[in-house]
Amino acid sequence: MPADFNGYWKMLRNENFEEYLKALDVNIAVRKIASRLKPDKEIIQDGNHMIIKTLSSFKNYIMDFEIGTEFEEDLTGVDGRTCM
Repeated sequence: MPADFNGYWKMLRNENFEEYLKALDVNIAVRKIASRLKPDKEIIQDGNHMIIKTLSSFKNYIMDFEIGTEFEEDLTGVDGRTCM
């Protein structure tokens, strides 16, 4: 059984995030916006099933997956990518 991450989490600071996004080849406009945001995270965990909601004034994003199972993450609404 994984650790219990259920809860509502607030980002306090965001260090070197723009450099991280640059290394991922995220375009400059998205990098500038994302590096200034301090989104909250709501984590809902039921055993190995996780739902992670990223909540911000710019865009909300939901990731729904099973721990230990590969899944496709659709980031087309965030930065135009999909990844595994």
